[in-house]
Amino acid sequence: MPILSVSIVARYPHDATAFTEGLLWHDGALYESTGKEGQSDVRRVTLLDGRIVARRRIDPAQFGEGLGLWKNELISLTWHDGIAHRWDARTLKPTGTNRYAGEGWGLTSDKDGLIQSDGSASLILRDPRTLAERRRIGVTIDGRPLTQLNELEYVDGAILANVWQTGYLVRIAPGTGRVTAIIDLRPLVAEIGARDRDAVLNGIAWDAAKKRLFVTGKLWPTLFEIRING
Repeated sequence: MPILSVSIVARYPHDATAFTEGLLWHDGALYESTGKEGQSDVRRVTLLDGRIVARRRIDPAQFGEGLGLWKNELISLTWHDGIAHRWDARTLKPTGTNRYAGEGWGLTSDKDGLIQSDGSASLILRDPRTLAERRRIGVTIDGRPLTQLNELEYVDGAILANVWQTGYLVRIAPGTGRVTAIIDLRPLVAEIGARDRDAVLNGIAWDAAKKRLFVTGKLWPTLFEIRING
């Protein structure tokens, strides 16, 4: 199994109070979902200075989780409530909700629909309009199930996933669920030097137009633009 290093292309400010659950790039801006008891939100953020230019809070009784995009609509998950919130990507106005079974962790999309993680060794493919489950893909590394898959991002035909409480991303082949590479971000974790055990690596965004890859973590003061070596 190849273990790939990364090069840091740039560093940008990131809200150090943001408990980052989901991250994506759309139409020239970063979008982020955060989880915090009573204060979870979805926000649009300026890359260069990390400034929050728009935000919407979710129900204080819900804990916000992963964030995905379908056409011009954002979809944000909740951890235990089984509710997905939908938002207009331009205005962040709420456009509706969907129900789903199980825990919500990470979310991304390909051309066919939504791809969700729930902390297990499976990725759940969901209908982008109803969130109905279509099928599951078992994720394996060297033939063994890989659990704790968290934030997701679809990048050039592969799925990148944070492995919760580690300093690694994995690259997953969508057709088979097989991990094709491990991406070592431990130098970034070491640079942040977080003392809070919850301040883990989490958050992946891909700017497809400019081929830029961004990563950050929960309660991290820095957002990194990186290049994968190999």
